[in-house]
Amino acid sequence: MNKSLRIIYLGTPDFAVAGLQTLVENGYNVVAVVTMPDKPAGRGHQMQFSPVKQYALSKDIPILQPEKLKDESFIEELRSYHADLQIVVAFRMLPEAVWAMPRLGTFNLHASLLPQYRGAAPINWAVINGDKETGATTFLLKHEIDTGNIILQERMPIGDDENVGSVHDRLMELGNGLILRTLQLIEDSDDKHIPVPTTPQPNRTDLLPAPKIFKETCQIDFGKTVREIHNFVRGLSPYPCAWANLTINGRLYENVKVFRTAIPEPDKRYALLYDCADGPIALEELQLPGKHRMDAKSLMNGLK
Repeated sequence: MNKSLRIIYLGTPDFAVAGLQTLVENGYNVVAVVTMPDKPAGRGHQMQFSPVKQYALSKDIPILQPEKLKDESFIEELRSYHADLQIVVAFRMLPEAVWAMPRLGTFNLHASLLPQYRGAAPINWAVINGDKETGATTFLLKHEIDTGNIILQERMPIGDDENVGSVHDRLMELGNGLILRTLQLIEDSDDKHIPVPTTPQPNRTDLLPAPKIFKETCQIDFGKTVREIHNFVRGLSPYPCAWANLTINGRLYENVKVFRTAIPEPDKRYALLYDCADGPIALEELQLPGKHRMDAKSLMNGLK
């Protein structure tokens, strides 16, 4: 196996750290990392490094943090590393000048079964929509986002009450293996123009989007069904977290985070039930503004 390929890795969040760590620990030659610029965070507005940058610093890997990916100075610096291959995991849309630069091209790991859930938040939306399975896909980059030819794909079940945090962590592990298998295909290939066998993404009419999630996206609509709200909450838990304005014991509490719900079972008692379109839902774990996260029974005891 040839591990001398010069690889540039592009990614930002925790999900991308696992792939980078897998490459380093398996002896691959990661010559540079590209990640988002530092940004101020918290009350003190201290500059915060991306998770990928933090890991790269710990391994003395050179780091590039362009404000604009089309800047000629960044393009020239990227070119100076003479990469054979680029790997993208949870990063911005790349201009052709970047993804077409390496001689073996650029492949992306996407946390969905493409072509389903193209976009920024595929894991969240698969859970929100109540899907029974998800997966990960490696594919070659092209102009339109998340539309390139598929290299490898692997499926994974989603539990009925599993939240997005758990699905995220399991997909990271699955994705690590997919990155290694894709690399092995590329290393074993003799075709230097299209380095691996690929499959065009099928044209389908049932595709669901996976747009970026904002605070307003996360507000619970109690006009929906119990099942829809249950899926919505677990699709946003533990982060960025669903929220609602709740009236409890006649008092309105605004911006209450809801981490866990349950679909009520007959003959079982619940501390806090809330009406939905087709009946009540059990709110099981919440956080009032300025308070600690707690189970519903503790919350109700505190409010009394």
